[in-house]
Amino acid sequence: MASLLGDRLFEISGQGPPPQKDFFQLVITKNEVILTSWRISLRLECRGLPPNQQKTSHQDFQNDKTLQYEVGAVFGQRILDYTAALCQGKFDYLERLPDDIMLRIMYCLELKDTALLAQTSRRFKTLFSSEKFWEQTVRNCAGFNRDIEDIANAMGWKSTFLTFFHNSDDKKQQLVRSSQSHVVFSFLPSPSSSALLTHLLPVHQSAASM
Repeated sequence: MASLLGDRLFEISGQGPPPQKDFFQLVITKNEVILTSWRISLRLECRGLPPNQQKTSHQDFQNDKTLQYEVGAVFGQRILDYTAALCQGKFDYLERLPDDIMLRIMYCLELKDTALLAQTSRRFKTLFSSEKFWEQTVRNCAGFNRDIEDIANAMGWKSTFLTFFHNSDDKKQQLVRSSQSHVVFSFLPSPSSSALLTHLLPVHQSAASM
């Protein structure tokens, strides 16, 4: 599991709250929380100022109310909560899996359930919108042939699905279930996507075995 964790666990940047125009970057590594700020001002005395950097350990961050306030004020409560969770060792391993494994998980679900899963994280949303996902989806649709493939290569796989398969009379028969529909999770997923996957996957696994 440790191999899924890179040197940087999380990184985000953005402008501070008004009226300030300062720019901030938050980086969380395996051992530290680093908040860097750049002063943005038209005043002559502010020109050429080096960035201000606050660096602390995960344990110290949990007790540093001032730094927590700054992170929350700049990036919001959700990022503050996520930072605190990482500092407590609650790593979102599911979000760190390679794309091909993430896509395999998505292929094991019905399309309507994949759309729900895409709402649980930005990573799943990006994959759900990718042409790679829609290509595999179209190839598994009943009625797929060489003509459809040529059309998809010209107009895009997602557009092809929406045009030829989305309004099928029997949507339950659109997708051909893969014989490899059993997914064993040996990682600790993030809370939001974990709850949905725990609910969805057993249903489809049992259906595939019938």
